[in-house]
Amino acid sequence: MAIITGFHHTAIRAADFDATLSFYLETLGLKTKITWGEAPKRAAMLDPGDGNYVEVFERGPDESGMGSPILHFAFRTDDCSEMLEQVRATGAEVTMEPTEITIASNVGPMEVKIAFFKGPDGEVIELFENTIL
Repeated sequence: MAIITGFHHTAIRAADFDATLSFYLETLGLKTKITWGEAPKRAAMLDPGDGNYVEVFERGPDESGMGSPILHFAFRTDDCSEMLEQVRATGAEVTMEPTEITIASNVGPMEVKIAFFKGPDGEVIELFENTIL
């Protein structure tokens, strides 16, 4: 049986990416863990120092009218595929099947496996499998 091994991150959309990074880095004191992408689709994983992250995505010009800046929250898991099957068995809506992706970041390629589903109140939850980040 797969298990959740911890909280991984909360993802937000930033209307002004540079100002958002400045706030989290300079005002709150978080540290940049990794960055990827190019404007207008940049992203960063920021570390508050406790092994959890704030993931910031740059809002593109076509996303300016989108609602809440909160995109999703993510749980670490030891087995993304098995955990998603456990979730699916409850009748939860799966919105992305387990997918292995490589994030081309400032610290080199990051191999991760992710999946998404909706919780009982429509909240978007990501399962995140990775041994490094």
